[in-house]
Amino acid sequence: MTGELGQLALCFALALALVMAAAGLAGTRADRAGARAVASSAALGHLVFVGLAFGTLVYAFVTSDFSIVAVAGNSHTLKPLVYKISGVWGNHEGSMLLWVLVLALYAALVAALQRGGARLTSGAIGIQGLLAAAFLLFILFTSNPFFRLDPAPFEGAGLNPLLQDPGLAMHPPMLYAGYVGLSASFAYAAAALLVGEEGWARAARPFMLIAWIALTCGIALGSWWAYYELGWGGFWFWDPVENASLMPWLIATALLHSALATERSGAFRTWSLLLAIAGFSMSLIGTFLVRSGVLSSVHAFASDPTRGFFIMVLICLAIGGALALFAWRAHTLQGGAAFEPVSRETTLLLNNVFLVASCACVFVGTLYPLVLDAINGTKISVGPPYYALTFAPIFFAALFLVPFGPRLGWKRGDLKAAWRDLYPALGLAAVAAVVVLAVASPRTIAATGAFAVAGWLIGASLIDVRKRIGRGRGGARASAFAAALAHAGLGVTLIGVAGTTAWRSEALTVLAPGETMTVGPYTLRFDGVTRERGPNYIADRAHIALMDGRDVRATLLPEHRFYPAEGQDMNDTAIRTTGVRDLYLALGDDRGGGRFTIRAYVSPLAPFIWLGGLVMALGGLLSLWGRLRARPAPQSQPAAQALAAE
Repeated sequence: MTGELGQLALCFALALALVMAAAGLAGTRADRAGARAVASSAALGHLVFVGLAFGTLVYAFVTSDFSIVAVAGNSHTLKPLVYKISGVWGNHEGSMLLWVLVLALYAALVAALQRGGARLTSGAIGIQGLLAAAFLLFILFTSNPFFRLDPAPFEGAGLNPLLQDPGLAMHPPMLYAGYVGLSASFAYAAAALLVGEEGWARAARPFMLIAWIALTCGIALGSWWAYYELGWGGFWFWDPVENASLMPWLIATALLHSALATERSGAFRTWSLLLAIAGFSMSLIGTFLVRSGVLSSVHAFASDPTRGFFIMVLICLAIGGALALFAWRAHTLQGGAAFEPVSRETTLLLNNVFLVASCACVFVGTLYPLVLDAINGTKISVGPPYYALTFAPIFFAALFLVPFGPRLGWKRGDLKAAWRDLYPALGLAAVAAVVVLAVASPRTIAATGAFAVAGWLIGASLIDVRKRIGRGRGGARASAFAAALAHAGLGVTLIGVAGTTAWRSEALTVLAPGETMTVGPYTLRFDGVTRERGPNYIADRAHIALMDGRDVRATLLPEHRFYPAEGQDMNDTAIRTTGVRDLYLALGDDRGGGRFTIRAYVSPLAPFIWLGGLVMALGGLLSLWGRLRARPAPQSQPAAQALAAE
């Protein structure tokens, strides 16, 4: 009865999603308080039934119910429990059910928190009800996770070994929390277009922050997984699926800053609405790329080309509907509040332009090869050189502007005073550049510039922290520190990216037992390979001694694993870190006679990449905490309303 219970729960969830949509949209009328109450209750009930369906599927995976197709194709009795659970979203059907679960959770949060006016909240619930109904119909008619298999096999096919890793167990749910989190901002923006109420940006901002934090953590986690699991020594390859997560992050970053201006001074009302639509649109496009089968990637674990068309139809309906609503209501939108050329608004405007342009570069680089292939069958690849020429300069320009925003006043600022305040940061940037030129080898313009910009960001953040210690209280003080942390995190990540890109050492050698190799400052001795058995794999484990003269400082144990159930193999790297430099080893092919290929890398400053991501996420969490603690502030002036009533 497991599958039948889950199926029934999805049917009830669909019914409640339709109630959410109808009652929520009806509640946008001033005299429909009863409809608004029904919509909120339906949102909470919808979460219960989607949660029941998801829990039922998890139970089927944990108990190895191979009568369900999704379980038989993505699980095995020998798998550890954690990978049985992660197998739930390691396939198309389960991943779409996870998507709907996260969507239901955000809809319930909107209903429970009731941020913004009653009509605005009701409209947002209604929009999320429409989204939930569309995805549930897609699941029930094309991607049913509870489809039965008769007769049931004795054993399952197992799960892709690349997914059998703690990082990848958490990476998809984290990204979905970000992807789907942007649906709340999208829903509030669409509701604001419907009802013409002010305050949507303030109401949606906590959801923007949650989505941005989740995307930041998800991208960092995916980068870390690619670094230690794939055995190629890198952390980012501009893979289309990697880009699919970066694009909504860029738009979400622009949206956070634009919505702040809309909330504080009434500027960028149109910008903020369009960015809310664009952010969720990028999330939907990312889902299409990952789940449709239009591209081949180590990240696209659950692709399904036969159902990609239906995902594209959902994307067109959501994006097209939102843009049509925007066009319909365009005549009712007031222009943004006026501001001087030197002001915080100008800095945020340039920030929006640069971030959107950066996203456009990634969008073109990701989709152009797919479009070209569809038109005439020409297959090309767009790699790091393209992004170095297009994305990097634009993004660096955005980073240079970051420290000015907090130092310029709303509507009118003092540029000379801002420069004076930033002299120490400018000095730190110069010192960083000089140190790189004096110490680093080889010397590169890109690395020197990156360290200078990193010093500029970190120095400005330190100045902000020093100035704000002891000032303000509660939520306002937390928000001030949050911005400094997030900006400093960007600088820390930039240091890691520059260090590993410019100064990474690599060695590829075939070694017999007792032979040595050198990579960077390290001498390594190969002591042979042993055969080991894991819970669901067989591994060749290399024993590689890190030498200090004739002494052994440490032994590293990279593995090459074979998974019998799946009939696949993969690498398990060994990494020794000092905190500022990584020694990275991967075991390659068996060359016979006890000889194996050993690949070794030395990656200076690699840990800073993920440390910076953690610092950025902490900044986002602190901002969210401050936002939830702060009392609602009055609008700065009547012109600060988001939309004009008809």
